[in-house]
Parts: sequence; C-alpha cells; structure tokens
Amino acid sequence: MLRLTLVRHAKTEPGTSGQEDWDRLLEARGQRDAPEMARRLKDRHGKPDKIIASPAVRAITTANIMSRVLGVPASKITQDERLYLASPKAMLDVIRELGNSSQHLMVVGHNPGITEFADQLSGERSIDNMPTCAVYSLEFDIAHWNELVWATGINADFDYPKKT
Repeated sequence: MLRLTLVRHAKTEPGTSGQEDWDRLLEARGQRDAPEMARRLKDRHGKPDKIIASPAVRAITTANIMSRVLGVPASKITQDERLYLASPKAMLDVIRELGNSSQHLMVVGHNPGITEFADQLSGERSIDNMPTCAVYSLEFDIAHWNELVWATGINADFDYPKKT
C-alpha cells in the first residue's frame, strides 16, 4: 500500500507589475498555514519519505516549510519543473517515474492542476477545489508508483487551513 499526499502551495502575495508569476512569495497567512497543515498531516498519516515540488517560489517554499515540521530532510525534496502549472496527466507521469523509491510521497503543486489531479485519482469522492495549503492524502493498493492509475485512491483524507 502506497500513500500519496497532494498539497496546493500556501497563500501567496498578489503579483506585482513586472514580477514573473514564478517568483511570487508566500504572504503572512501562507507562512502560518504551511506549518499548521504539516502538523495535521504528521498527526494523521505520518511523514512522507519523499517530496516533489514545483520549483516556483511559492511551491518550493511551502515544501521547505512543511518538510521542516514533518522532519523530512532537505535531501528528500526534489524540484521538478514539469509540476509548474501542470496538467493532471503531467503529474501522473512525474509520479509514475518514481518506481518503488517511496512509500509515502508528497507532491506540492498549483491549481487548477492539483485539484483536477486529486479529483481524478480518488475512487471515493470528488474534489472540486483545493484551497491554498490544502492537503489531500490517499492510499493506493499498488507496489510501485508506475502502477498508479486514475480513480483508485482509497481512504481519502482532505484537509485545509479553514476547515473546522
């Protein structure tokens, strides 16, 4: 049984004139939400053994903050440009390449792709929106990530900062 945890990057400052979307920073709320969501994830499902993140500043910053709280070493974080504003199919391709190198994988990405990806993976529920810093964790009855297919995720757990 493998676990996949999907995270939408934390709340970001609005873009400024002349600033590349890629370079947008987390705002104060995002800086608070990321460690809180990491604590909740750790309490419910333990820590991932590998994190793959979009290299956009807001996504890799979210991954780094969460990894510190989770106790995941920096050496276990990989940046993959294909995750920047990726489609669900592109995300699936990135994950399938991992083979059996991880039992609990965390992917940090962007909307709308991360929400669409979560929705297509779950065999139990639909997801219509992952708010900023949302965490969606699923299990898959597979031995290797290259076996991952749509609509097979089970024991889905969806959490987000404003959830009470």
